[in-house]
Amino acid sequence: MITREQVHELAQFEDPAACAFSFYFQPMTPRNKAHKEDAILVKDLAREAQRQLESKFTSTNTNTSTNINKDKCEAARADLDRIVRLAHDLRGNGARAKAVFACSAQGFWRECDLPPQLSGTQLLVNRHFHLKPIAQLLGAFPSLGVVLVDRHRARMFDLRLGELNEREGFFHPLSRRGRGDGFAGYDGGHAERRVADEARQHFKFVAEFLKDALEKGTFENWILGCQETHWSQFEPQLHPYVSQKLLGRFAAELAHVSREEIRAQAERIFADSQQVRCSEAVRETLGQARGNGRGVTGLRRVLHALELGEVQTLLMGDHYVAQAVECIGCGHLDAHLVSFCPVCGRETRKVVDVAEAILPWVIRHDVELFYVKGDAELDKVGNIAALLRFRSEKKGANSLRSIGDVATNLSLGRQAGLVGRYRGLAGG
Repeated sequence: MITREQVHELAQFEDPAACAFSFYFQPMTPRNKAHKEDAILVKDLAREAQRQLESKFTSTNTNTSTNINKDKCEAARADLDRIVRLAHDLRGNGARAKAVFACSAQGFWRECDLPPQLSGTQLLVNRHFHLKPIAQLLGAFPSLGVVLVDRHRARMFDLRLGELNEREGFFHPLSRRGRGDGFAGYDGGHAERRVADEARQHFKFVAEFLKDALEKGTFENWILGCQETHWSQFEPQLHPYVSQKLLGRFAAELAHVSREEIRAQAERIFADSQQVRCSEAVRETLGQARGNGRGVTGLRRVLHALELGEVQTLLMGDHYVAQAVECIGCGHLDAHLVSFCPVCGRETRKVVDVAEAILPWVIRHDVELFYVKGDAELDKVGNIAALLRFRSEKKGANSLRSIGDVATNLSLGRQAGLVGRYRGLAGG
């Protein structure tokens, strides 16, 4: 399974020659015993990618670059041949999907298994890797901890990308009671108190383990399976931070619940929590934007906020597509289709899908991302919005420092005018 570190590595990759291949294989149910549909589809995709590259290199050919372009074509063809061979080996594998990221020119090849929940098999070539399917899967299947407890046992699982793996197990045997309760039931009461105290210590130990795991980033959130009577004893032992990360719980008898039941219950709870969280994020972001608070809408404002490092949560329509330009020098993205970068003055190139272009930045900076399906309110504001950590123009001290830097080269009369305008932006 792909890790967060690997996703960050993919997000940082760039090939100036635009020969970076992203291959996603979604197994299909074969319609006959030959099982050839997948292989035929991949060969067709590879031929189309090869045509695109040859067309691009032919259009850029000069006397000095002919040999360079020929080498690039050969390296790209080697990647495509390897992808086709891999797809042939994957025929009939209905259990897992596959992703491959390749660029022979830079000696790069990465494979990873994925849950078979991709939108389809696809092969794309660009300067950056195509990461939207990965981002959607990571959003749908983050790293979750699933904990099962009773009064003297605990089992802990990792649930990531549809795979459930047991991580830890604890067993605290309870003290055995004697045959009788002693004089006036004294011994019986004493034994019950001792057993209750041992159970409380067990729950406290599990709660401390959970706190440590969450602080270390072992998993992002967790789900609990237990009986209702045990929850009333376990809940008081949880640190507030651990309680905040709990997405939900389900009834389970630790000794008898199956792994499939655990996985199904955990995925159901997570899906419900994600739907609630997404709706809350849309409502909060649009409300903040209307009040000129920590929310912005529209591509231009979102791109500006991303560059300033202000964005906490990014919201995009599930099928959002928009054009922009990217500076070949500083990488600045601009919603205005200008020929030269307004930041550094270098030439710009057209970006057909800006949602894909900003994805590496979002991943590198750990911005929370939601692909929102069919929200009328988000659609009204352009199907893209962001909830901000802060608004940089509202930080008075920083604004005044910027004013001071600019004003040193201006006359006294213009200084006063600039200060008035900057104070207006800062809200006072």
